[in-house]
Amino acid sequence: MKRSEYPRPQLERHSWLNLNGEWDFDFDDDDRGQLDHWESGTNKFGYKINVPFAYQTELSGIFRLEPHDIVWYQRHFSINKNPQRVYQLHFGAVDYQADVFLNGQLVAHHEGGETCFSANVTSVLKDKDNLLVVRVVDPRKDETILRGKQSWESEPTAIWYTGTTGIWQTVWLEDTGQTYIESLNFTPRFDAGQVAVNAKLNRFQKQLKLSYTICFKDELIVSGEFYPTTSQIDFSVDLIHNQIFRTNYHRAGYSWSPEDPNLFDVEVKLIFDDQEIDRVSSYFGMRKISQKNGMIYLNNRPYYQKLVLDQGYWEQGLLTAPSDHDFIQDIELAKKMGFNGCRLHQKVEDPRFLYWADRLGFLVWGECSSAPIYHDLSVQRLMKEWGDIIDRDYNHPCIVAWVPLNESWGVPNIQFDRQQQHFSQALYHYIHSLDTTRLVVSNDGWSQTETDICTIHNYAHGRVDEPEQQRAYEQQLHDREHLLASSPAGKQVYADDFHWNGVPIMLTEFGGISYQTNKDKDWGYTEVADDQQYLQEYERLIRSIYQSKAIWGFCYTQLFDVEQETNGLLRYNRLPKVPVEKIKAINSLYHDAYIENSIDK
Repeated sequence: MKRSEYPRPQLERHSWLNLNGEWDFDFDDDDRGQLDHWESGTNKFGYKINVPFAYQTELSGIFRLEPHDIVWYQRHFSINKNPQRVYQLHFGAVDYQADVFLNGQLVAHHEGGETCFSANVTSVLKDKDNLLVVRVVDPRKDETILRGKQSWESEPTAIWYTGTTGIWQTVWLEDTGQTYIESLNFTPRFDAGQVAVNAKLNRFQKQLKLSYTICFKDELIVSGEFYPTTSQIDFSVDLIHNQIFRTNYHRAGYSWSPEDPNLFDVEVKLIFDDQEIDRVSSYFGMRKISQKNGMIYLNNRPYYQKLVLDQGYWEQGLLTAPSDHDFIQDIELAKKMGFNGCRLHQKVEDPRFLYWADRLGFLVWGECSSAPIYHDLSVQRLMKEWGDIIDRDYNHPCIVAWVPLNESWGVPNIQFDRQQQHFSQALYHYIHSLDTTRLVVSNDGWSQTETDICTIHNYAHGRVDEPEQQRAYEQQLHDREHLLASSPAGKQVYADDFHWNGVPIMLTEFGGISYQTNKDKDWGYTEVADDQQYLQEYERLIRSIYQSKAIWGFCYTQLFDVEQETNGLLRYNRLPKVPVEKIKAINSLYHDAYIENSIDK
């Protein structure tokens, strides 16, 4: 199986070479590779691996689960090199530190396991028999790196899963002109019916022309051209053209939502001396996310988020989806169960997932892996990672919230430690300084500082044989006073000296009903005996939320089982535990009446 789709749908070029597939591979437990110059190609590697699947996965062709901190890859490839073109080598994601060598020369060093990086390899690229070598270091005992749900032990347990080491997203090569488009960002100005466009070129070149077209459902909306005077090009486009009454803009079928995922398609060209030297395709959605009056608004209308926790793992590929279809399947199954979005949990997901969430209409809360401890290095790494995440994913209309911290992971003393509180606030303001189009959650679950949504995790809903605990849980959710005074997992909702200031309140982790499991191995928050009890428990939990006078949205734990954690609505292989239409019926049962009465709450 080979991942063959174009990996960067927000900046797509037609001229590219997919470097996925079979590579040579080996472990380097004694760290001899650098001393023996494995980058030169003289070492005989002991394995073949199917990139982009990590060696711990079945689809890699190796499927060894024991941890190895240092691994090496190599492969040969040939091209018809054009001396007038520039060649960029791209990696979707490599966990965790990568050194990339082409024909014996170091062309890139990157740290961070979930974001993309590139290298201009024009000067070292040959026509025939190029040798590409990658050294990866993934120190499982280093607590300052961002590991998320990856176990540091030899065996996964509870909420910790098998680790991923090495290349786990697509590798590709593409060519451009000497001057090319480095990035292309779209900022919707929903109320004005405009979109702000920022194009960044790798360099300024005189007598260069940039032309663009913006289409909606194959109909040309607007086109234009510029003669840049710097490498930064900024302009705004009016998408209305006085064709639609502005007061009816949100009804015109132009806006993006889960119910109507409308997108504008964009093509941008660079032209020099009447010759096209670069062309990219992209897209954007006109949508606005905001909060006021204790509610979240989508496109200026109150919008209740029914989210499901998505861990982003697959049985055969771990962090790497076996195919593009697997992204589509997860989104469609969630929508069939009545959810309108997901909270990606402790993972920066593949851009192809975000592409399909954009196309199919599915809200996304973006999150990244946390470090297990607070340390100067982990602080620096997380700040850098968030800059890279927003740079990569800024254009996706599906993303409506960023979640830089979760349950005080990496900030264990945030409840009372002013230094760690400062870090949470710094992340909140840093993300807002880069992205004004989304909400930011400071520390999802508890011990929150500055935040756009008050998010609470509460699994104390009791088992089927604990009626007193069930009643206590319903009381905790009943109104704002009880919610804010609750102590989920023994933690306060807000950190010391921080208080609720009128933002919407959401229950963003709860549930985790385990069903038909191996009791010697599997783990879940609560357990039921049969289908009927499963549905009764699920309905009880959903009913408790809609009976609350203060909750404006939820995120259920979780979409699917992952290894030994069996809290999913679906099994690890994505087979439903109960009919999906019955889950949807429960999700819809109380929703309409709640929305009708929401202004009174």
